[in-house]
This record gives sequence, C-alpha cells and structure tokens, in this order.
Amino acid sequence: MSVLTVHRRARFVSAIALALVACDKGDSKSPTLPTNPNLPARPFRLGFSAIPPKATQESALATIDAWTRRADAAIMHISVPYRALLTGTSGTTYVNTVDLPLANYYRAKGLFLVITLDVTDGLNRAAEAPELVALGRSIKEPAVQQVYRDYLVALSTIIHPDYLGLAAETNLIREQAPAAVYGALVQMANDGAAAVKRASVNAPPLYVSVQADIAWGPPPASYRGIETDFHDFPFMQAVAISSYPYFIFPDPDQVPLDYYARLSNGRKLPVMVVEGGWTSGSAGTIQSSLTKQARYLRRQERLLDSAAAIAMFQLSYTDLDVSQYPAQQQASLGVFAQLGLVDTELRPKTALATYDSIFARPFRP
Repeated sequence: MSVLTVHRRARFVSAIALALVACDKGDSKSPTLPTNPNLPARPFRLGFSAIPPKATQESALATIDAWTRRADAAIMHISVPYRALLTGTSGTTYVNTVDLPLANYYRAKGLFLVITLDVTDGLNRAAEAPELVALGRSIKEPAVQQVYRDYLVALSTIIHPDYLGLAAETNLIREQAPAAVYGALVQMANDGAAAVKRASVNAPPLYVSVQADIAWGPPPASYRGIETDFHDFPFMQAVAISSYPYFIFPDPDQVPLDYYARLSNGRKLPVMVVEGGWTSGSAGTIQSSLTKQARYLRRQERLLDSAAAIAMFQLSYTDLDVSQYPAQQQASLGVFAQLGLVDTELRPKTALATYDSIFARPFRP
C-alpha cells in the first residue's frame, strides 16, 4: 500500500505563493467560513496542503485561495530536494528561495503550520526517492545524510514551523524497504533531530509519521501498534498519523473508534493526522462513492475527538487530474486521485458540506 506523495508539485506552488502575496491575497483579513458558537468546540485544527489539481498557475492560485478560507492550519508535505542539494545548492538557499514564500503566505493568513519531510519514494515505500535513484545515490551515503540534516536545520531556523516531521510513514518503510535503507533512515532522522535541537533553543516539536493502517494489521492480522517507531525514533514529540483506511475497510463505520487514540499506548503526546482521506470513486478492488466519502469524514470527526487530536490535514483539497502526471505515475495515483472534497474544477463534492459542518465547530485547544 502506498501513500499519496505528489507534494513535489508543492515546489511549483511555492513560486505561486509569491504571486498570491503580490495580489494581496496573503492578507490575514481574507474572509473565512464562520464558526458556530452553539456547536461543540473542536480540539483539532483543520487544513490541507498546496497540491493543485493541475500544474498551472491559475489552478494553483484558485486552489490555495479556496481551501485557506475553510482552514485554520496548513501543512507543507515536501520531498527532500536531493538533486538541488547534491549539486551545489545549500539548504539555506533552497529554503529561502523555494519553501519560505509559501510558508510566509500561510503565516500571513494566520495558519498553524506543520512541515513533513518525505525521505523516500512516497508512491513506493520499498524504494528510495526518485531523485536519488536517478542520480545513482542513496540515503545510505554519509554525504546524502549530511545535506538532509542541513536542509532540516534550514527549515527549522528559517521557517519556524509549529511542528516539523523528519520522515513519513516509517513503519511502512520498515515493512517494505530493504533493511539497510530503513537503518539509514533511522540514523539520519535521529542525527537530524539532534542537529535541529543544536541549532536553536526554540526548535519546533519533532516527529516522524506512522501509517495507522499498518499499525492496525491490516485485518485479519492482529494489532501491532507503533512501539518499534517509538523505540527507533525516541525524539518523537507527537504521534503523527497517516491513514487511508479505504484500502482495508469497505465501509467507514468499520474503522475502530480508537483507531488513532490506541497508537499512543498511554503516552501523553499530541496526536495529529498529517495525511489521509477516503476516495469518492472506485478503482481496482476498491469500491466507494461520494456518499461513502462524506460518511468517512463524519467518522473521522469521531476518531479525532476520541484521540483529543490537535490537528487533521488532508493533503489534497481537490481531486487530481491524473493526466497531468508522468505516465509511469498515473496507475499508482489512480487510487488517490479522488480524495478531494471538490473535483478538479473546484466544484463541491458531497463531502465538502460535511467538512464545512466540522469546521463550523469553533476551535478551542
């Protein structure tokens, strides 16, 4: 099972952020959906990433402007820019040029900001990052681990996110990738955490994300938890969760109510969902619908309340126009292409009204 990691496209969107600010759309007074003080408060913030349905400036501008009006948080889920970092661009230069404009736009909107780094191939957790593969390099190399650390420190000290994720879906990588690759990931993440903490006394809380669907089995396997991840990444200051349960459960109501809460295993750590969702369409053996997707969001609300979660991010606000992607990625993306709450033309799907009703609950930590 692989996860939606089309966030390389966020590099394109970072340039768009400059246009947003230039157009004065970064004004924190831009209208947002109202909350309803008569509804129960929610302890979790809600937000999305900057992934647009199409690789055009118009699409990116419209997407970001649409979802930031119905969010109080944002996530930057970005792949390590190995090619740039290994060919002479410093982490500081890259962050200032590519990542900071988008982060500044989110800050101007008053959004809580989380960053997750993806160290390996998000569409194939058995493989290393495509940029590294193309260069004939590996995270097992000390030089590659060094540029990763430098980039982490730059993200932390320049952008100052509210939380910083050092790797994504570590339990899925452990299960699918070669042992030497996972061992290198453990080494570089721990060294990276130490480097971030050395660089600033005000370093953000750190985490690696874990796949809830792997931690729970999947059925009929027994619950496995994430104790190995706590052991291998002892710096974890939050339980950051990835979950695409439609790969496992045919119906949203089958997802256990402690699906998130149980992962902490008694630890008093903040819980966040940093990526996930439920497709509105059918693909291969997966059978879903617009109604089922909306029902999942209501179930998701109960899971978040049960875990006293502090945030929930769905990476894709819109569906994806798969034809915009390289042919070799289109088949893998098919099962993730209809996760959006709106279609590729930003027309509302059934789930958007459900989401808006959850967002209408006033946020109260």
